[in-house]
Order: sequence, then structure tokens, then C-alpha cells
Amino acid sequence: MLLGGIKLKARCRPSSGKQVLAALIRCSSTQTQPAGAATSSETRDDLEWRNAKPYEEIPTPKSFEAMRNFLPGGRYYNVSIPDLHRRIREDYGDLIRLKGSLGRKEVLLTFNPNDFEKLFRAEGPWPIRKALDSFIYYRKKVRPDVFHDMGGLVSEQGEAWHKFRTIVNPVMMQPKIVKQYVDKVDDVAREFMLVVKNIRDDKNELPADFDQWLNRWALETMGVLALDTRLGVLAKQQSDEAEHIVKSIRQFFELTYQVDVMPSIWMYIKTPTFRKLMNTLDDLTRIIMTRVDEAVIRLEKNPSSDNDNQSVLEKLLKIDRNVAILMAFDMMMAGVDTTSSGSIGVLYCLAKNPEKQRKLREELRTILPRKDSPLTPENMRNLPYLRACIKEGIRLYPPTVGNIRAAGRDLVLQGYQVPKGTDVAMSAMVLHTDERHFSCAESFLPERWLKEPIDGCPSAKSAHPFVYLPFGFGARTCIGKRMANLEMEILVARITRLFDYRWNYDELKIRGAIVNIPENELRFQMTEVED
Repeated sequence: MLLGGIKLKARCRPSSGKQVLAALIRCSSTQTQPAGAATSSETRDDLEWRNAKPYEEIPTPKSFEAMRNFLPGGRYYNVSIPDLHRRIREDYGDLIRLKGSLGRKEVLLTFNPNDFEKLFRAEGPWPIRKALDSFIYYRKKVRPDVFHDMGGLVSEQGEAWHKFRTIVNPVMMQPKIVKQYVDKVDDVAREFMLVVKNIRDDKNELPADFDQWLNRWALETMGVLALDTRLGVLAKQQSDEAEHIVKSIRQFFELTYQVDVMPSIWMYIKTPTFRKLMNTLDDLTRIIMTRVDEAVIRLEKNPSSDNDNQSVLEKLLKIDRNVAILMAFDMMMAGVDTTSSGSIGVLYCLAKNPEKQRKLREELRTILPRKDSPLTPENMRNLPYLRACIKEGIRLYPPTVGNIRAAGRDLVLQGYQVPKGTDVAMSAMVLHTDERHFSCAESFLPERWLKEPIDGCPSAKSAHPFVYLPFGFGARTCIGKRMANLEMEILVARITRLFDYRWNYDELKIRGAIVNIPENELRFQMTEVED
């Protein structure tokens, strides 16, 4: 899933609340100027701006106080992501100024959806969203021979970003085009169902590392969509290359977390961890580029006669070869962990709410009379409850804590001046379970997302329109939104039609990194349904 364009997941598990906070509020720009220096004359004469409090008066934690709170016995020590955000919000309010360090700019943290709306509506046609500095460095400084000084959607800004996005939008975002991939995505999901059957124990429970199997499913699906090939990561006997791909991607996220999220001096001194990350990126580049080259040669020799059956890679190759290669690379790197993270939350909610699961299964029986009936674009057209379940699962267990944007112009947020260029992190996750925004906020109620109201069930329509934006908003909306939804719909449909699944352990706990990951072992109990 590519949330807000490209979002990546760290595979390491932070050992302290301080590490968790760093993951949530990270600002990866290397610019050293304070946010207040990036002002413009656009709103200088505006009455609201002139009456607002200065930027410097926004509440900010004192360094010693923050450090003490994250130590053993402190208020933020070893708490879950939602609890951490709630406590920070209780202590400092809905707008917090977090000071930068080691060359990184300050960043604001807001818990107010009115601020979200102001930021999104003021971002202009070329929104600025900071990326991972080490990734930018690798592409533009280490391997310009491969990436041709193109950052792609990961790191480009301004006109360069807009040009790239304009090329890929028609292939990635049009609903009628995304539906063309139903057969290919379903083929991978069917194979994954065989894996799920075979890895259960004598109690029908899945192994503790089922999250890794979900990552493999997402990676295999991305291989089909991005590279027009099967990677073989679901096979019982994996090839050396397949094992190396899985290992390298996991290592990439671990190392990226260490150099771009945690305090690091790599921008001044190339540390051993940074050099290891560059080597890992070289390995991934070699593997992926080999696959891309094979696909290019194959497609050039045998082009698809039917445009409907062409992969993303083949469609983009007809437009711009360099763009096609870069987009394939981005999809492989960023389209795996976010999709599996979102799927975990949805499956957990359905496992904990068997009556909702049964209701979903009845809807699925209308298009899948047999467990092995095919999924098609036609029979998937009308599945409102399936889509409602996915929305509700992501509301309760979103893959990321929110979005980040640079203010597109001088703004006033909650009575404070926020100069143009200031990075603002919009922390929506904690608001999803706030009764002020969603009635019965802690309950899994897919019905709230249905068009027709159901007696006694609150409607999501009453919530602030900017409080729930898992794929971002505006020009920089997640490029992989439609594909991610398709993948999750097919996975959840296949699992729910085939299995009656339960969760028999403690409540699911979420640990934050670049993307939220489960703390628990994912020992779902999966029992095959009779028909």
C-alpha cells in the first residue's frame, strides 16, 4: 500500500517510547534553517495572521522533561502508540512544536482535523512531503546511473514531482484500469490460501510469524503488478533469490529506521550503519533491475495484444522507459508492508467480531457460491459490506499514524502563526477512537460506512471530513490507493469465504515505526467453513 505517495515500514522493533516518538514525528529534511525563517509576504497583512500568537509561543517539551518521561517509570515509557499520543496530547494540547536536531528542521504535531483541512487545502498544486533522506541520497548521489537523477514519487518535489505523477496517474489511479488486475491478484491470493491451510498447527492456529507470511503475499502480488512476473516467495521451497529479496527488504527497513528515524550523524560522517544500508540498496537494485530488464526484453519480444492484460510495467514502458523502471522499483519497495499492515488490522477486527464476520461471509456467498469460485471485476462491483469492513478495520488499526505536509503558505493554526514551509505532522490515529469524532469509537461497526443508515448504528458521515484520510488528500493522494484496496478486498474475501477465524489471545498491540506493526504473535485460529 503506498500511503500518501510512498510510505515505508521499519522492521526493527523500537526498544523504548523515545524511539517510538521519533518514528511518529520524524522530519527527514536536512535543511537547518528554523521553520520561522521560511516566511513570505502572502499573509503579512492578513488580520488573522496579525492577531495570531507568534510561532515561537507554540507549546514545546523541554529537553530534560521529555527525556525523563521516556525513561523507565516515566509517563511515556513503553506505552502503545495510541496511548503515547493520548498522553502527549493531554500534556501539551492539540498543537506541539518539536525541536529538530542533527540538521533536521522542527516539526509541528497537530491533533486537530481543522488544521488538517487547512494544510491540505493550502498545499497548492505541488505539495511538499518530506521523504527519507538516505533514500534520496542513494538515488541521486550513489546510483544516478540507474535512476538518472530522478527521485520519483519518493523524493521529488515541485515541477519534477508533478511531471512524474502526471505520467503514472493514468496507469495507477483509474478505476477501470486497476480492475484489469483482478485475475492476477486473485491468482496470488488463491495460492496464499493453500499456504495458510498448510502452515496451521494441530489446533488450526497460524504460526507466530504470520505477519511475515502476509508480507510475502504482498510482495508476490507486487511482483505480478510491478514486474509482470512471479517472484516465488510463497513457494515451500524458495529459490536463493526469493529468500534474498525477502531478507534484503526487511534489512532495508531496519537500517532506514536507524539512519533516518533515530538520531544519526550519517549526513556528516558516513557511519557503518549507513554504509550497510547503501550496500543493501545496491543488492535490492541489482535484483529488481535484473527482473525489470528481463521483463522489458520479454515484453518487447512478445507485447500483449490485449491492453487489458498488460501489467503496470508494460503500460508505462510504452510511455517512458525510465519512469517505468523507477515506478516498478518504488512499488516493490513501498507497496508491501503497508498493505500487509492494513490487512492485519482488518482480519483481527473480524476475528474478534464473529457476527460481523458471518455477515460478511453471507455477502461473499452471493458472488462466491463455491469457495473456489472466481473473483472478477463484474462480481466484485457490489460488495458494500466488504469495503465497509476494510474501512472500519483501518480506522481502528491504521498502518500509519497520519500524514505530513509542509505548509503551502503562511497559516494560522489554533491561533498561532505557522510560516510557509513549516513541516506539520497530522496525527489522525488517536482521533479515530475519540468519541468527539466517532460515536462508539472503540467498537468495530462496519455499518457506519454504509450508504443506507442502519437503526441504532452511528454513521461515519457525522465525522469531520478530514479526520479519516488513510491515503492522504489532494494532488499527493496515495498513488497506490486503488491497488492497495483491491489487494485487501481480495485477500479478506478469500480468507473469509474459506475460513471461520478467531483470535484467542490478548488484545492486539501496535508498535510504531515508519509503519505500525503488531507486537503480538499473529496466531489466528483458522477453521475451514463447510461450504
